[in-house]
Amino acid sequence: MTAFAYLGGLLLVIGCMALIDARWRLVFWRAPLAAAVTIGVGLAFFLLWDAAGIVLGVFFRGESQIVTGIELAPELPLEEPVFLFFLCYLTLVLVLGVERMLRTRALGPAASVPGDRETGAAG
Repeated sequence: MTAFAYLGGLLLVIGCMALIDARWRLVFWRAPLAAAVTIGVGLAFFLLWDAAGIVLGVFFRGESQIVTGIELAPELPLEEPVFLFFLCYLTLVLVLGVERMLRTRALGPAASVPGDRETGAAG
């Protein structure tokens, strides 16, 4: 069971970010198509980066008891694209969350912020 610990942890934190995203309508609950395209482009970029690192011998899988051992390609474990998705999603949640906080702070707590549930404004 420990072979799925890392993958399970990644899926757990992605789920937690999805709850934050849903609560404050930051990424997928704000603009699902734009979010999917943005994360897809980021994921593709980082997978190409990984491929280049693997070809150059810089990146390698290594051994661990907490990973599945499943490889999508030589030296590319199953967990890697899941981690890269997490990384891209986390970045969007953080950037858009901070942007929302700064905008709310600048406009005041009673100001209407698009997509903010507290004010009832549409997003």
